Amino acid sequence: MRAAWPVRAAWGLAVADFRERTRRPGYLLMLLSAIGLGWLAVPAADAHWVVLDAGGRRGIYTGAYVGLVTALTSALWLTFVGFYLVRDAVARDERTGVGHLLASTPLRTPVYLAGKFLGNVLLLASMAATLAATALALQQLRGEERALDLPGLLTPYLCIALPMLAVTAAAAVLFETTPVLRGGLGNSLWFFVWMVGAVGGQSPSAPLGGVGLPHLPTLSGGGFSLGLTYVDTPLQTFEWPGLPAQPAYIGGRAIVFVLAVAVALLPALWFHRFDRPVSSRAGDVPAPHAVYRGLPRTPPSYGFGFLRLFAGELRILLQGTPWWWWLGAAVLFWLPLAVPPGVALAAIWVWPILLWSRLGTRTTTFLAAYPSPHARLLASWAAGAALTAALGALASWQLPLPFAASSLFVPALALLLGALTGTARTFQALYTIWWYLIINDVVSLNFMTGGLPPWLVGSAALGCLVTVLSVTAVRHARR
Repeated sequence: MRAAWPVRAAWGLAVADFRERTRRPGYLLMLLSAIGLGWLAVPAADAHWVVLDAGGRRGIYTGAYVGLVTALTSALWLTFVGFYLVRDAVARDERTGVGHLLASTPLRTPVYLAGKFLGNVLLLASMAATLAATALALQQLRGEERALDLPGLLTPYLCIALPMLAVTAAAAVLFETTPVLRGGLGNSLWFFVWMVGAVGGQSPSAPLGGVGLPHLPTLSGGGFSLGLTYVDTPLQTFEWPGLPAQPAYIGGRAIVFVLAVAVALLPALWFHRFDRPVSSRAGDVPAPHAVYRGLPRTPPSYGFGFLRLFAGELRILLQGTPWWWWLGAAVLFWLPLAVPPGVALAAIWVWPILLWSRLGTRTTTFLAAYPSPHARLLASWAAGAALTAALGALASWQLPLPFAASSLFVPALALLLGALTGTARTFQALYTIWWYLIINDVVSLNFMTGGLPPWLVGSAALGCLVTVLSVTAVRHARR
């Protein structure tokens, strides 16, 4: 009976975590996005896009093939987006005080980590289950083959999607419990980890079979591409027999899941949960005493203090910045003297991402009653723009207008996303993708070096500011 207690405790934590997350309004949006993902993965016969192109062919929409393509889609995209959706499990316990309560119980750290891992798996699996239900409905809607084949449809989810989602769930626990990775650095780093895994996992020589493609002989016999791509003409079709039920293949996928569990439990070596240091325990805390005497009766003064407000917002923006960031900023400032400006700008436009992502997220709770919220937001945006302009002062001399417009746009975008979502993760994830596409010569998104007209980038900055000021005005009026 006692041996089963850790299992029950971990499962109880996982279920409680899952229930708490499913009560949030954003959970419904997550499920709707999974339905949209399924719609993209199983397009109509005359559509000009595909997710899986097997040498100019696609499978007939049987249960086995629809399950395959949607499971691969979940393994490709839910592993990226899902990481940002589940990686706040430990941080939420710290914010709400639940973690401190759990730290005072006999619950061991490995059991706690296992519960968080299972909670993440349950949340991601619920999205995959929604995608599987969507796949079943789309099979009937497309009408190429309406015979029900539930084992054939669900097997790819068990062998392909579930192990990859488990890796994502474990990575979220690992990043949250590793001090250097739990902040914005981890959010940005995950994009590159995911990119390496998504591309390298399709290789026949990928460890443990990667995402499972090396064991698909019908597809790997010719060229194939995995990802949303445009095709000029609809693809030819072939009959997909289903996943091979080979022990080596199934064993390899099981090993991936077991390794994910090991990664999730690894932080038990250094993660001490929420224990306070000895100097901050109850015996050393001074006795509480009243310091608040009521609201002031004098109405607030609205004197012109924007410069002081700007200086304060700049201090808030830079507060707590580690020494290594300043060292890197100093190197980037002088880098244009040694390398072409384009190379320097590529680094300059990603280095302050952790500071930009703070805009709109750090002072709302404390300054919600500030008498002039618009001035505070503008000062916060101006602080971000000033930081950007200072960092790229030497690199911008060849492209002054694009750099000036971009210096206004990026902090405005960060402020908008921070104010709307209340978290820095949204900007960190979206901007990292945008930056990656720009350095890979996607000209239509390039605001850095003039791919987009400076007037358009400046107008986008103005639009972001108008939107965030309008949203703030509505929120302020409701108080």
